[in-house]
Amino acid sequence: MVIKPKIRGFICTNAHPVGCAEHVQEQINYVKAQGPLSNAPKNVLVIGASTGYGLASRITAAFGGGAKTLGIFFEKEGSERKTGSAGWYNTAAFQAAAEEAGLWSKNINGDAFSNEIKQKAIDTIKADLGKIDLVIYSLASPRRTEPNTGETYSSTLKPIGADITTKNLNTSKRVIDEVTVEAASQEDIDNTIKVMGGEDWEMWIDALKDADVLADNFKTTAYTYIGKELTWPIYGHATIGKAKEDLDRATQAIKESTKDLNGEAYVSSLNAVVTQASSAIPIMPLYISALFKVMKADGTYEGTIEQIHALFTENLYGETPRFDEGGHLFQNYKELEDDVQARVQHVWDTVDTDTIDELTDYVGYHNEFLRLFGFGIDSVDYEQDVNPDVAISQLID
Repeated sequence: MVIKPKIRGFICTNAHPVGCAEHVQEQINYVKAQGPLSNAPKNVLVIGASTGYGLASRITAAFGGGAKTLGIFFEKEGSERKTGSAGWYNTAAFQAAAEEAGLWSKNINGDAFSNEIKQKAIDTIKADLGKIDLVIYSLASPRRTEPNTGETYSSTLKPIGADITTKNLNTSKRVIDEVTVEAASQEDIDNTIKVMGGEDWEMWIDALKDADVLADNFKTTAYTYIGKELTWPIYGHATIGKAKEDLDRATQAIKESTKDLNGEAYVSSLNAVVTQASSAIPIMPLYISALFKVMKADGTYEGTIEQIHALFTENLYGETPRFDEGGHLFQNYKELEDDVQARVQHVWDTVDTDTIDELTDYVGYHNEFLRLFGFGIDSVDYEQDVNPDVAISQLID
Protein backbone atom coordinates (compact mmCIF):
# COMPACT_ATOMS: atom_id res chain seq x y z
CA MET A 1 0.00 0.00 0.00
CA VAL A 2 0.94 3.65 -0.35
CA ILE A 3 1.22 5.04 3.18
CA LYS A 4 0.67 8.72 3.99
CA PRO A 5 0.49 10.18 7.52
CA LYS A 6 -2.88 10.14 9.30
CA ILE A 7 -2.74 12.74 12.04
CA ARG A 8 -5.47 13.13 14.64
CA GLY A 9 -4.89 15.78 17.26
CA PHE A 10 -1.48 15.22 18.81
CA ILE A 11 -1.01 11.67 17.52
CA CYS A 12 -0.25 10.00 14.22
CA THR A 13 -2.31 6.85 13.84
CA ASN A 14 -0.09 5.09 11.32
CA ALA A 15 3.58 4.66 10.48
CA HIS A 16 5.78 4.06 7.46
CA PRO A 17 8.06 0.99 7.69
CA VAL A 18 10.67 2.24 5.22
CA GLY A 19 10.71 5.71 6.79
CA CYS A 20 11.11 4.25 10.29
CA ALA A 21 13.99 2.11 9.05
CA GLU A 22 15.68 5.16 7.53
CA HIS A 23 15.20 7.11 10.76
CA VAL A 24 16.83 4.31 12.75
CA GLN A 25 19.69 4.10 10.25
CA GLU A 26 20.33 7.83 10.55
CA GLN A 27 20.77 7.38 14.32
CA ILE A 28 23.04 4.38 13.83
CA ASN A 29 25.15 6.36 11.37
CA TYR A 30 25.49 9.22 13.86
CA VAL A 31 26.68 6.92 16.65
CA LYS A 32 29.16 5.10 14.42
CA ALA A 33 30.56 8.41 13.21
CA GLN A 34 31.43 9.40 16.79
CA GLY A 35 33.79 6.45 17.20
CA PRO A 36 33.84 3.72 19.87
CA LEU A 37 32.58 4.48 23.36
CA SER A 38 35.04 4.29 26.23
CA ASN A 39 34.22 1.99 29.17
CA ALA A 40 31.11 0.83 27.35
CA PRO A 41 28.70 -1.69 28.91
CA LYS A 42 28.64 -5.12 27.29
CA ASN A 43 25.26 -6.57 28.29
CA VAL A 44 22.41 -4.05 28.26
CA LEU A 45 18.71 -4.34 29.09
CA VAL A 46 16.57 -1.53 27.69
CA ILE A 47 13.06 -1.34 29.14
CA GLY A 48 11.12 0.79 26.68
CA ALA A 49 13.44 0.17 23.74
CA SER A 50 11.38 0.97 20.65
CA THR A 51 11.10 4.76 20.44
CA GLY A 52 12.62 8.00 21.66
CA TYR A 53 15.31 7.99 24.31
CA GLY A 54 15.03 4.24 24.92
CA LEU A 55 15.67 3.43 21.27
CA ALA A 56 18.54 5.93 21.17
CA SER A 57 20.03 4.24 24.24
CA ARG A 58 19.89 0.85 22.58
CA ILE A 59 21.47 2.20 19.41
CA THR A 60 24.22 3.95 21.37
CA ALA A 61 25.05 0.88 23.47
CA ALA A 62 25.06 -1.48 20.48
CA PHE A 63 26.65 0.55 17.72
CA GLY A 64 28.82 2.73 19.94
CA GLY A 65 29.98 0.08 22.41
CA GLY A 66 29.32 -3.22 20.70
CA ALA A 67 26.93 -4.23 23.46
CA LYS A 68 24.59 -7.17 23.43
CA THR A 69 21.12 -5.69 23.93
CA LEU A 70 17.80 -7.09 25.09
CA GLY A 71 14.92 -4.75 24.24
CA ILE A 72 11.54 -4.69 25.98
CA PHE A 73 8.63 -2.86 24.32
CA PHE A 74 4.88 -3.04 23.76
CA GLU A 75 4.15 -2.43 20.09
CA LYS A 76 1.60 -3.34 17.42
CA GLU A 77 2.48 -5.56 14.49
CA GLY A 78 1.37 -4.58 11.00
CA SER A 79 -0.63 -6.63 8.52
CA GLU A 80 -1.08 -6.51 4.76
CA ARG A 81 -3.93 -4.03 5.18
CA LYS A 82 -2.94 -2.02 8.25
CA THR A 83 0.30 -0.48 9.42
CA GLY A 84 1.98 -1.45 12.63
CA SER A 85 3.23 1.03 15.19
CA ALA A 86 6.36 3.08 14.65
CA GLY A 87 8.06 1.28 17.52
CA TRP A 88 7.47 -2.07 15.83
CA TYR A 89 9.12 -0.88 12.63
CA ASN A 90 11.94 0.81 14.56
CA THR A 91 12.73 -2.43 16.33
CA ALA A 92 12.59 -4.48 13.13
CA ALA A 93 15.08 -2.07 11.57
CA PHE A 94 17.35 -2.04 14.62
CA GLN A 95 17.36 -5.82 14.75
CA ALA A 96 18.21 -6.14 11.05
CA ALA A 97 21.06 -3.65 11.42
CA ALA A 98 22.37 -5.39 14.55
CA GLU A 99 22.43 -8.75 12.80
CA GLU A 100 24.21 -7.28 9.80
CA ALA A 101 26.83 -5.85 12.17
CA GLY A 102 27.22 -9.18 13.97
CA LEU A 103 25.73 -7.86 17.22
CA TRP A 104 23.73 -10.11 19.56
CA SER A 105 20.23 -8.70 19.99
CA LYS A 106 16.88 -10.09 21.08
CA ASN A 107 13.43 -8.58 21.68
CA ILE A 108 10.43 -9.07 23.95
CA ASN A 109 7.08 -7.53 23.02
CA GLY A 110 4.64 -7.20 25.91
CA ASP A 111 3.60 -5.28 29.00
CA ALA A 112 6.80 -4.35 30.80
CA PHE A 113 4.81 -3.69 33.97
CA SER A 114 3.81 -7.37 34.19
CA ASN A 115 5.56 -10.11 36.13
CA GLU A 116 5.36 -12.31 33.03
CA ILE A 117 7.55 -10.02 30.94
CA LYS A 118 10.01 -9.54 33.79
CA GLN A 119 10.38 -13.31 34.07
CA LYS A 120 10.73 -13.70 30.31
CA ALA A 121 13.55 -11.16 30.36
CA ILE A 122 15.27 -12.92 33.26
CA ASP A 123 15.06 -16.29 31.50
CA THR A 124 16.60 -14.78 28.36
CA ILE A 125 19.40 -13.11 30.30
CA LYS A 126 20.23 -16.33 32.12
CA ALA A 127 20.25 -18.34 28.91
CA ASP A 128 22.16 -15.93 26.69
CA LEU A 129 23.87 -13.14 28.60
CA GLY A 130 24.66 -14.30 32.11
CA LYS A 131 24.53 -10.92 33.79
CA ILE A 132 23.50 -7.37 32.87
CA ASP A 133 25.78 -4.39 33.47
CA LEU A 134 23.43 -1.60 32.33
CA VAL A 135 19.66 -1.32 32.77
CA ILE A 136 17.95 1.55 30.96
CA TYR A 137 14.42 2.35 32.16
CA SER A 138 12.59 4.46 29.56
CA LEU A 139 8.88 3.69 29.74
CA ALA A 140 6.17 6.18 28.84
CA SER A 141 2.64 4.88 29.29
CA PRO A 142 -0.72 6.47 30.11
CA ARG A 143 -1.72 3.56 32.35
CA ARG A 144 -0.28 0.72 34.37
CA THR A 145 -1.71 -2.45 35.85
CA GLU A 146 0.03 -3.26 39.12
CA PRO A 147 0.99 -6.90 38.62
CA ASN A 148 0.57 -8.07 42.22
CA THR A 149 -2.88 -6.54 42.78
CA GLY A 150 -4.33 -6.41 39.27
CA GLU A 151 -5.42 -2.81 39.84
CA THR A 152 -5.08 -0.47 36.86
CA TYR A 153 -4.03 3.15 37.31
CA SER A 154 -4.24 5.98 34.76
CA SER A 155 -1.97 9.02 34.70
CA THR A 156 -3.11 12.61 34.19
CA LEU A 157 -1.51 15.81 32.92
CA LYS A 158 -2.77 18.30 35.49
CA PRO A 159 -1.43 21.18 37.60
CA ILE A 160 -1.44 20.97 41.37
CA GLY A 161 -3.21 23.45 43.62
CA ALA A 162 -5.26 25.44 41.11
CA ASP A 163 -6.53 25.38 37.54
CA ILE A 164 -4.23 27.06 35.05
CA THR A 165 -4.90 28.87 31.80
CA THR A 166 -1.87 29.20 29.60
CA LYS A 167 -0.76 29.99 26.09
CA ASN A 168 -0.76 27.02 23.76
CA LEU A 169 0.14 26.07 20.20
CA ASN A 170 -2.85 24.20 18.84
CA THR A 171 -1.15 21.81 16.42
CA SER A 172 -4.45 20.67 14.86
CA LYS A 173 -5.43 24.21 13.81
CA ARG A 174 -1.92 25.68 13.72
CA VAL A 175 -2.92 28.65 15.84
CA ILE A 176 -1.83 30.17 19.13
CA ASP A 177 -4.66 29.94 21.60
CA GLU A 178 -5.15 29.27 25.30
CA VAL A 179 -5.72 26.02 27.11
CA THR A 180 -7.23 25.64 30.56
CA VAL A 181 -6.29 22.59 32.60
CA GLU A 182 -8.12 21.79 35.81
CA ALA A 183 -6.24 21.15 39.02
CA ALA A 184 -5.45 17.60 40.01
CA SER A 185 -7.12 15.80 42.87
CA GLN A 186 -5.02 13.81 45.30
CA GLU A 187 -6.22 10.67 43.54
CA ASP A 188 -4.94 12.08 40.23
CA ILE A 189 -1.56 12.70 41.81
CA ASP A 190 -1.36 9.28 43.41
CA ASN A 191 -2.40 7.48 40.24
CA THR A 192 0.12 9.38 38.12
CA ILE A 193 2.88 8.44 40.55
CA LYS A 194 1.77 4.80 40.28
CA VAL A 195 2.05 4.91 36.48
CA MET A 196 5.02 7.19 35.87
CA GLY A 197 6.93 7.08 39.14
CA GLY A 198 9.71 4.78 40.23
CA GLU A 199 7.81 1.80 41.58
CA ASP A 200 8.08 -0.33 38.44
CA TRP A 201 11.74 0.59 37.89
CA GLU A 202 12.41 -0.54 41.45
CA MET A 203 10.44 -3.77 40.86
CA TRP A 204 12.52 -4.51 37.76
CA ILE A 205 15.80 -4.08 39.63
CA ASP A 206 14.53 -6.17 42.57
CA ALA A 207 13.49 -8.96 40.20
CA LEU A 208 16.81 -8.89 38.36
CA LYS A 209 18.78 -8.90 41.61
CA ASP A 210 16.73 -11.74 43.11
CA ALA A 211 17.42 -13.76 39.95
CA ASP A 212 21.16 -13.01 40.26
CA VAL A 213 21.45 -11.51 36.80
CA LEU A 214 22.90 -8.12 37.76
CA ALA A 215 26.66 -7.80 37.39
CA ASP A 216 28.87 -6.30 40.05
CA ASN A 217 29.20 -2.53 39.52
CA PHE A 218 26.14 -2.48 37.25
CA LYS A 219 24.53 0.83 36.41
CA THR A 220 20.90 1.75 35.92
CA THR A 221 19.22 4.98 34.93
CA ALA A 222 15.71 6.24 34.41
CA TYR A 223 15.01 9.29 32.28
CA THR A 224 13.28 12.47 33.32
CA TYR A 225 12.53 15.96 32.12
CA ILE A 226 12.50 18.73 34.73
CA GLY A 227 12.56 22.02 32.82
CA LYS A 228 12.35 25.49 34.35
CA GLU A 229 9.74 28.08 35.31
CA LEU A 230 8.00 28.20 31.93
CA THR A 231 7.03 24.53 31.93
CA TRP A 232 6.69 23.99 35.67
CA PRO A 233 2.93 24.74 35.97
CA ILE A 234 1.99 21.79 33.73
CA TYR A 235 5.14 19.71 34.11
CA GLY A 236 7.67 20.08 36.90
CA HIS A 237 5.21 21.23 39.57
CA ALA A 238 2.30 19.17 38.27
CA THR A 239 1.19 15.55 38.43
CA ILE A 240 3.99 14.45 36.09
CA GLY A 241 6.48 16.31 38.25
CA LYS A 242 5.32 14.43 41.34
CA ALA A 243 5.81 11.16 39.47
CA LYS A 244 9.29 12.24 38.45
CA GLU A 245 10.07 13.10 42.07
CA ASP A 246 9.21 9.50 42.91
CA LEU A 247 12.05 8.42 40.63
CA ASP A 248 14.38 10.09 43.14
CA ARG A 249 12.89 7.96 45.91
CA ALA A 250 13.37 4.85 43.78
CA THR A 251 16.98 5.82 43.04
CA GLN A 252 17.83 5.76 46.73
CA ALA A 253 15.94 2.50 47.26
CA ILE A 254 17.80 0.85 44.38
CA LYS A 255 21.16 2.06 45.65
CA GLU A 256 20.38 0.61 49.07
CA SER A 257 19.12 -2.73 47.75
CA THR A 258 22.10 -3.23 45.44
CA LYS A 259 24.93 -1.88 47.60
CA ASP A 260 26.38 -5.38 47.92
CA LEU A 261 26.86 -5.27 44.12
CA ASN A 262 28.22 -1.71 44.20
CA GLY A 263 25.28 -0.83 41.97
CA GLU A 264 24.90 2.69 40.65
CA ALA A 265 21.42 4.18 40.11
CA TYR A 266 20.72 7.57 38.57
CA VAL A 267 17.93 9.67 37.21
CA SER A 268 19.16 11.35 34.03
CA SER A 269 17.70 14.77 33.23
CA LEU A 270 17.40 15.18 29.46
CA ASN A 271 16.39 17.83 26.93
CA ALA A 272 12.84 18.56 25.88
CA VAL A 273 12.53 16.83 22.50
CA VAL A 274 9.67 15.81 20.26
CA THR A 275 8.40 12.41 21.35
CA GLN A 276 5.03 10.71 21.23
CA ALA A 277 4.70 11.44 24.95
CA SER A 278 5.72 15.12 24.90
CA SER A 279 3.36 15.87 22.00
CA ALA A 280 0.45 15.07 24.30
CA ILE A 281 1.41 17.56 27.01
CA PRO A 282 -0.24 21.01 26.84
CA ILE A 283 2.24 23.88 26.27
CA MET A 284 5.07 21.56 25.22
CA PRO A 285 4.63 21.97 21.42
CA LEU A 286 4.95 25.76 21.79
CA TYR A 287 7.79 25.52 24.30
CA ILE A 288 9.76 23.04 22.18
CA SER A 289 9.16 25.06 18.99
CA ALA A 290 10.55 28.16 20.71
CA LEU A 291 13.42 26.18 22.22
CA PHE A 292 14.37 24.77 18.81
CA LYS A 293 14.49 28.31 17.39
CA VAL A 294 16.83 29.51 20.13
CA MET A 295 19.12 26.49 20.34
CA LYS A 296 19.47 26.06 16.59
CA ALA A 297 20.46 29.73 16.34
CA ASP A 298 23.14 29.05 18.97
CA GLY A 299 24.28 25.82 17.33
CA THR A 300 23.52 23.90 20.54
CA TYR A 301 20.44 21.97 19.42
CA GLU A 302 20.62 18.24 20.13
CA GLY A 303 18.09 15.65 19.07
CA THR A 304 17.38 12.41 20.84
CA ILE A 305 20.40 10.47 19.62
CA GLU A 306 22.81 13.35 20.25
CA GLN A 307 21.53 13.70 23.82
CA ILE A 308 21.87 10.02 24.62
CA HIS A 309 25.28 9.61 23.03
CA ALA A 310 26.46 12.59 25.07
CA LEU A 311 24.87 11.12 28.21
CA PHE A 312 26.88 7.92 27.77
CA THR A 313 30.17 9.67 27.01
CA GLU A 314 29.95 12.60 29.42
CA ASN A 315 27.96 11.24 32.32
CA LEU A 316 27.08 7.55 32.54
CA TYR A 317 30.56 6.45 31.50
CA GLY A 318 32.41 9.74 31.67
CA GLU A 319 35.27 10.43 34.06
CA THR A 320 33.69 13.61 35.47
CA PRO A 321 29.90 13.21 35.45
CA ARG A 322 27.82 16.36 35.75
CA PHE A 323 25.03 16.55 38.34
CA ASP A 324 22.26 19.09 38.81
CA GLU A 325 21.09 20.44 42.15
CA GLY A 326 18.75 17.47 42.58
CA GLY A 327 21.53 14.94 42.11
CA HIS A 328 20.44 13.88 38.61
CA LEU A 329 22.86 13.29 35.78
CA PHE A 330 22.59 16.69 34.15
CA GLN A 331 22.46 16.30 30.39
CA ASN A 332 20.07 19.15 29.56
CA TYR A 333 22.36 21.87 30.91
CA LYS A 334 22.44 23.68 27.56
CA GLU A 335 18.65 23.97 27.48
CA LEU A 336 18.43 25.28 31.04
CA GLU A 337 21.01 28.06 30.74
CA ASP A 338 19.52 31.34 31.94
CA ASP A 339 20.12 33.11 28.62
CA VAL A 340 18.44 30.36 26.65
CA GLN A 341 15.43 30.30 28.95
CA ALA A 342 15.12 34.10 28.84
CA ARG A 343 15.04 34.07 25.05
CA VAL A 344 12.50 31.25 24.98
CA GLN A 345 10.39 33.24 27.44
CA HIS A 346 10.54 36.26 25.13
CA VAL A 347 9.31 34.16 22.22
CA TRP A 348 6.57 32.75 24.42
CA ASP A 349 5.43 36.21 25.50
CA THR A 350 5.37 37.73 22.01
CA VAL A 351 4.38 34.98 19.57
CA ASP A 352 0.90 34.92 18.07
CA THR A 353 -0.70 32.99 15.23
CA ASP A 354 0.67 35.34 12.60
CA THR A 355 4.26 35.05 13.82
CA ILE A 356 4.54 31.32 14.53
CA ASP A 357 6.96 30.72 11.66
CA GLU A 358 8.93 33.90 12.29
CA LEU A 359 9.47 33.52 16.02
CA THR A 360 9.46 29.74 16.50
CA ASP A 361 10.73 26.68 14.70
CA TYR A 362 7.33 25.05 14.50
CA VAL A 363 8.27 23.74 11.06
CA GLY A 364 11.18 21.92 12.69
CA TYR A 365 8.93 20.68 15.49
CA HIS A 366 6.36 19.34 13.03
CA ASN A 367 9.04 17.69 10.91
CA GLU A 368 10.45 15.95 13.97
CA PHE A 369 6.94 14.81 14.90
CA LEU A 370 6.45 13.28 11.44
CA ARG A 371 9.83 11.57 11.59
CA LEU A 372 8.78 9.74 14.74
CA PHE A 373 6.40 7.79 12.52
CA GLY A 374 8.70 7.43 9.52
CA PHE A 375 7.37 10.37 7.51
CA GLY A 376 9.07 13.49 6.15
CA ILE A 377 12.40 11.78 5.47
CA ASP A 378 14.05 13.00 2.26
CA SER A 379 15.47 9.66 1.19
CA VAL A 380 12.06 7.91 1.19
CA ASP A 381 9.69 7.81 -1.79
CA TYR A 382 6.27 8.08 -0.18
CA GLU A 383 4.51 7.33 -3.46
CA GLN A 384 6.02 3.86 -3.52
CA ASP A 385 3.93 0.81 -2.69
CA VAL A 386 5.22 -0.81 0.52
CA ASN A 387 4.25 -3.86 2.54
CA PRO A 388 3.27 -2.87 6.11
CA ASP A 389 3.64 -6.49 7.30
CA VAL A 390 7.21 -6.46 8.62
CA ALA A 391 8.60 -9.16 10.90
CA ILE A 392 10.95 -8.61 13.84
CA SER A 393 13.76 -11.15 13.89
CA GLN A 394 14.76 -12.64 17.26
CA LEU A 395 11.39 -11.86 18.84
CA ILE A 396 11.00 -14.03 21.91
CA ASP A 397 7.61 -15.74 22.23
